[in-house]
Amino acid sequence: MSQLLRWIDVQWINRFRQRSLLFLMLILLLPLTSCQPTLYKTQTAQQSQLILSTLSDPNTFNFANKNTFPNIFLFTYECLTTENGVTGEIEPALAESWQVSKDNKRVVFKLRPNLKWSDGQPLTADDIVFTYRDIVANPAIPTDAKESIQIGEAKAYPQPRKLDDLTVEFLLPEPFAPFLRATAGPDGIAIQPKHILAETLTTKGADGNLTFLSTWGTNADPQKVVVNGPYQMESYVAGQRLVFRRNPYYWRKDAQGNPLPHVERIIWQFIENTDTQLLRFRSGELDVMGDARPLRPEYYSLLKREEARGNFQVYNGGPWSGVLYLTFNLNKATNQDGKPFVDPIKQRWFSNLAFRQAIAHAIDRPKINTNIFRGLGIVLNSPISVQSPYFLKPEQGLKTYDYNLDKAKQLLLGAGFRYQQTQLLDADGNPVRFTLLTNSGNKVREAIGAQVKEDLSKIGIQVDFTPLNFNVLVEKTSSSREWDAHMIGFTGGIEPHSAANLWLSSGASHSFNLKQQPGQPPIQGWQPYEFETEIDRLMIAGARELDEAKRKQVYAQYQQVVQENLPVIFLVNDRALMAARNTLKGLQYSGLPSWGLWNIQDLKMQEKGK
Repeated sequence: MSQLLRWIDVQWINRFRQRSLLFLMLILLLPLTSCQPTLYKTQTAQQSQLILSTLSDPNTFNFANKNTFPNIFLFTYECLTTENGVTGEIEPALAESWQVSKDNKRVVFKLRPNLKWSDGQPLTADDIVFTYRDIVANPAIPTDAKESIQIGEAKAYPQPRKLDDLTVEFLLPEPFAPFLRATAGPDGIAIQPKHILAETLTTKGADGNLTFLSTWGTNADPQKVVVNGPYQMESYVAGQRLVFRRNPYYWRKDAQGNPLPHVERIIWQFIENTDTQLLRFRSGELDVMGDARPLRPEYYSLLKREEARGNFQVYNGGPWSGVLYLTFNLNKATNQDGKPFVDPIKQRWFSNLAFRQAIAHAIDRPKINTNIFRGLGIVLNSPISVQSPYFLKPEQGLKTYDYNLDKAKQLLLGAGFRYQQTQLLDADGNPVRFTLLTNSGNKVREAIGAQVKEDLSKIGIQVDFTPLNFNVLVEKTSSSREWDAHMIGFTGGIEPHSAANLWLSSGASHSFNLKQQPGQPPIQGWQPYEFETEIDRLMIAGARELDEAKRKQVYAQYQQVVQENLPVIFLVNDRALMAARNTLKGLQYSGLPSWGLWNIQDLKMQEKGK
């Protein structure tokens, strides 16, 4: 009997130890499982959470320093007006109305009453004047918003003036057709808080730049960043996620008078690989995929078959409004020590028009569309989006570059290049070889880069294809200038002038020949090419022209100059494809806006089973 009792005691002790060990393991696993977004859900707000993803971390929390898309400002800020993502119409936002004078040189905006910042302080006309005059028009601040409102050859800015707390007047030196669209969100000039940022414009850091430029970097406390949009930042873990929560002072209300946005919290995950994003979407961890960059075509085919079982819908919004292109570094300048940004040997190749034309003929864009885009892509020939009324079709006279290896080789031989067996050499006997960059994790671009490498090998050119982290790529192309060629996308839309930051030679995104930018180390010997000067002229002419027929003529010339001179080589563009859970209600998806969730304040997460 005593032996039986001892046996029972041993068994009980063993079970106790096993349970204790299991409990300890669960406790130890809690820090790991805390990374799962589902644990962010509270019992009271379980269905008012939206989980999204993007390929890389934000590069700034400061609107003036943004040069990437997507960015936090889509969630956190609003502009004077907004552009409807379906109709393209300009609609009221922070401004409830506006009036334009008969001579089109005076615009008066009336703000909504009782607007507030996320810290509860009033948002008034002072903030509008501060944003446009003290930030955007400030020559010491290199914001990419400058070119959108620079007017005429003098690059003058609209002059804002406060008439009262709710009224702002803008005086323009001449008629400027793009002005209203420049004031429109979600990707226009976001209004900034004067009461927080004004002091940063009066002091300088150790580098001699305004303190403003280092304010609200990604090392800042996200909860202290003051915003006016539907969401404010709650927390940020680099390389993992950024969490947004509803801004309690946001002004919009729904038709029933309920405060917007409907969704309580957004978790923005950073997943540096689209294949991994797909796995997480299919497993139910993500609510949307393809909101900022359209779905890969093979994902579309796969997910379309799984719609019913996966309880989601795949949306086809037609051609996407952005562009995808390859460009060479044409910069002839040197840094402050006299070192060229581009190897002089390569610079001679890149600046040779026949060389760029040969590259355009050697890239098999129809094959890219067939093999990589599954026939769903759009072969590009224009810097203007296909949805724009100013878009010029090839049949209307726009120059195109068909796939033609013989033509490519003829152009190269005519420009003084020669062949040593199959290797292309320049006139001095240097093998033609360069590095092509793109952002890593974007499998479409990685696949295109691999094909470009193969295509150019057929004309004797060796391409070292190197995908990089997106923020590293942007730093090279917008700051250090140390690159040979890169492939990247640019957002589009109805108004051609919205891409002024890319196409004007002064623009901060004019990467193929980047001029000195505010806050950067000085460069020497920069000069524009003749075609850049002509593009500048046409962009300015198109902006000042109010007659629509004449505007179309100007922008037709602009497209022709771009294609004749090939500062960039257009590739194949996406079709606007996005997948979203059926529990997400209120989507108005189309290919016009660059962001599929452009009406995010109206979206709702429906409870399961309803």
